[in-house]
This record gives sequence, C-alpha cells and structure tokens, in this order.
Amino acid sequence: MSDPLPVPSPSNTFERIKRTNEYGAEFWSARELARVLEYSEFRHFLPVIEKAREACLKSARKVEDHFEQILEMVAIGSGAQRPIEDWRLSRYACYLIIQNADPSKPLVALGQTYFAVQTRRHELADEEAQAEGRKRLLLRQEMKTHNKRLAGAAKEAGVIQPVDYAVFMDHGYRGLYGGLGMRDIHRRKGLNHKQQILDHMGSTDLAANLFRTTQAEDKLRWKNVRSKDRAGQIHKEVGRKVRQTIRELGARCRKTCSRRRASGWRKAAKRSCSRRSRNAHCQARRQPSNPRKREVRSALAVYHLLQQRVILNPCRARCAQPPI
Repeated sequence: MSDPLPVPSPSNTFERIKRTNEYGAEFWSARELARVLEYSEFRHFLPVIEKAREACLKSARKVEDHFEQILEMVAIGSGAQRPIEDWRLSRYACYLIIQNADPSKPLVALGQTYFAVQTRRHELADEEAQAEGRKRLLLRQEMKTHNKRLAGAAKEAGVIQPVDYAVFMDHGYRGLYGGLGMRDIHRRKGLNHKQQILDHMGSTDLAANLFRTTQAEDKLRWKNVRSKDRAGQIHKEVGRKVRQTIRELGARCRKTCSRRRASGWRKAAKRSCSRRSRNAHCQARRQPSNPRKREVRSALAVYHLLQQRVILNPCRARCAQPPI
C-alpha cells in the first residue's frame, strides 16, 4: 500500500527542493517532486517516472546517470524507522518527468512553462557565448599579426635581446592595466608562466590591447626611435593613453546620463527614442548581407570605438570601464 503524500505548501518550488550530495552535485527527490506536482500518492507518480526513463533511454543517454533508485529510512513513531522507495533525479530527469506528467495539474503546467523558459535562456546564453568566442578569435588573430609588426618596430628601435623585448612588453601592459605588469596579470588570472595572457582575454580586453599595439607601432616608427629605453617609455605612454580613453568614455557617459535625468528624463527619453529609431533604420540599411561580414564588423566595433574616440550613446550602451 502506497503512502499518501501531503499537499505541498505554496512556497515549495522546484529550486527550493533541490538537494546536494557529499560531492556538491545537485539532485532532486522523486517523492518531494511528486508532492510539488500535487500527486496524492507516490504509486500514481511511478508510471511518470517509467515514461521519463524510457524517454531518457531513447535519447541515447545513460539512464543510471539521471535516475538512481534508493531506499530512504523514515521515522514511523516511537523512534522506529522503516525503508521507503525513492529516486534521486538529475535536472534532466526532472525535465523529462515534467514533460510526461499530467498536464491537467496546474503545477505540472507551470513546471512545463518553467523548463521551456529555462531552455530558452540557456539557448540565448549559448548563442551569446558563441558570438563572444567568434569575436575573441578574430581579435586574437589580429593581435598575432600586429604583435609581429610591433616586434619589428621595437627591433628597429634597439629592442633586440629577448630580455629587452620582455621588458618592452611589460611597459605596455603596465600602462594599460594601471601599473600591473605581466607577472601581476598572470597572478590575477590564475595563469602559469607558460600560458599566454592574450589567450585568456575577452573581446573587450583584446580590442584595447589591439589599439595599444597598433598605436605603439605607429608612434615608434613615426618618431624614429633608436633607444630601447625610449621605446619602452613610449609603449607605456600609449598604454596609459588607451586606459585614459576608456576612462573618459565611461565618465562622459555617466555625466551625460545624470544631466539628462536632472533636466527632465521624460522629454529626453522621447527624443532619444526617436533618434534611436532613425539611427536603427539607417544602420539596418547599411548592414551587410554576408553573415561573415557582420561578424567582422561586430568584432572590430570596440577597436574602432577606441581608435576614433567616439563617445558612446549613454541611453543605449553600458559605460566603458578600463580593463582589470
């Protein structure tokens, strides 16, 4: 005879009944999930578990990794205990159970909506991560090319020995990262001495370093530098200027936003929305049809922003901040 299941309280949600094992892995109890879904008895919930297990098997996944049958000891009074059947469920198993449960139950319908929303959120996060990866890869390739050119300009300036070149690069990083050298950045990012800093940077950091590299190369050639000390000093000045530019972009954005709020944000927002609509229409007409060209334009947007010193629209973009 199956035990009756008490009616769950309104605050007993899916995330609240999540448990963790001794290794920190999350799991859910099938009995608690049955209570949340308003099944009166656990025996009525067992066919749903079997359908979910069958769906897991047909999806070419290991059923044992998501459904683990266990025996739990529960108190029955007078200090005595007896074992009852239960299942440890993974998040994927809970998803399959919700999809195979009775949709006429209100909480089952809410659960199906919950997992649909969560699935879409993960899809959007994956798309954003893939776009960031494409931009980062493109900028990293640009960095390799311009680092070679910078090394050639530094060699013409007298930076010949590997030790001198390491000191020269350290000056550039100290200027861009507010006094942090290569060792400091390695330590902050948790990297060892064999790992490259640029291989562990996001697209924004890479764009700032690309701007530093191109401007340092141009300045070394333009000033016809022939001293390694002077070359290191120029590299540090360029890095400091790039950092200052990023700071100015953020300060100007915050100052403009506060001024708009003080002078009547409703009228300013209305004008800005109209302006944004026109700009969006023009930008859509200029958008290239080739997907690869769109990715290139998106990836180099930050670099062009720094190079042209364009002030961001405070109503559309987040305030730019210096790296690290």
